[in-house]
Amino acid sequence: MKQMHLAAHFPGVNSTTVWADPRSGSQIDFASFEHLARTAERGKFDFFFLAEGLRLREHNGRIHDLDVVGRPESLTLLNALAAVTDRLGLAATVNATFNEPYELARRLATLDHLSEGRAAWNVVTSSDAFTGENFRRGGYLDRADRYTRAAEFVATARELWDSWTPDGTPRPFAHTGRHFDISGEFTVPRSPQGHPVVIQAGDSDEGREFAASAADVIFTRHGTLEAGQAFYADVKARLAKYGRRPGDLTIMPGVTVVLGDTDAEAQENATEIRHLQVSPQNALLALEQVWGRDLSSYDPDGPLPDIDPDPESDLVQGRVKVADPLAVAAKWRALSEAKGLSIRQTVVEATARQSFIGSPRTVATELEAFVEAEAADGFILVPHLTPGGLDDFVDRVVPLLQERGSFRSEYTGTTLRSHLGHAEPVWKG
Repeated sequence: MKQMHLAAHFPGVNSTTVWADPRSGSQIDFASFEHLARTAERGKFDFFFLAEGLRLREHNGRIHDLDVVGRPESLTLLNALAAVTDRLGLAATVNATFNEPYELARRLATLDHLSEGRAAWNVVTSSDAFTGENFRRGGYLDRADRYTRAAEFVATARELWDSWTPDGTPRPFAHTGRHFDISGEFTVPRSPQGHPVVIQAGDSDEGREFAASAADVIFTRHGTLEAGQAFYADVKARLAKYGRRPGDLTIMPGVTVVLGDTDAEAQENATEIRHLQVSPQNALLALEQVWGRDLSSYDPDGPLPDIDPDPESDLVQGRVKVADPLAVAAKWRALSEAKGLSIRQTVVEATARQSFIGSPRTVATELEAFVEAEAADGFILVPHLTPGGLDDFVDRVVPLLQERGSFRSEYTGTTLRSHLGHAEPVWKG
């Protein structure tokens, strides 16, 4: 049986978290992050994963309600978590558009040393001028350039990490390219796992190619087994052109898990959770993100609007824009008409993340089936509660996976690369 990989995502400031639940805790107190990280390590997970936004989003000219609690800076937080964990990988989302290679490579290498080889960087990009207003360069970067800059950024960071020899000798570095022209000496020795692990999140053709060329892990989202298999086969097939093997890239979709003592109870729990996540207000906000129009006068329990989306709308700022709102609206209308769904019911069905719902035994079996069918190498779990949303999975599902031999019972290495089964990068001096 194939061994699966598991990671934990701190759910963050979004509509995943059920804020109304009395067990929902702080999104900024260190205790929340520590609880979730310790739970993930108790479950022998590969890594703990933090998302990050660089600006509070706006909706119809106002700060988006779910952003007002803020979010600490990821690398600072992970350095603190390194002191209260021993084996768990620590992954930070950091933007390659509004940072510089030398500074970020140094911060990541520092985390890798402080954690003894457990650091990871989730590389994201932005072509959003709204976000760029927080930075000196503003929105200068064309959308077509964001992956070329990211690819050169990662390559440059790796040159910096390789500028120290494995035996601890520093050497000068120099990089000249389209986006960066730097030279000097790097201040941090080669890290315990050679390089921090690189994660990429994205589903576009450019994103898949970037992952195949440069990433160690890809964080993706797919709603069905078939979609997962198609993505898996496509991305793995791209590796050969870069001299890489299928095992060099670990594919981990983000998923939710809802448990119950029986499958029927779990389904009831899942229905309740989805309706708490998609309140009437959140349903209209989600609809407005597609339609690009102020729909506040519509009844969430009524039918979808009969007007078309505005593809040029700037109603929503700071979010990734819907690529083809007309096509998405048509898909939502078809779903609504086929099942007789209201606005809220349509959003509940159309925006759900890939979910595994059932008794612990049912969920364990389905997770294993996805991995055996090559729809994933593992999963990044996104709990709906902070900070205790991972507890039941670790207590009730992980032991079943361990008994069946599909997940580790103990860590066999000390670095994140060892958890993933990836070799240390060959030094390129």
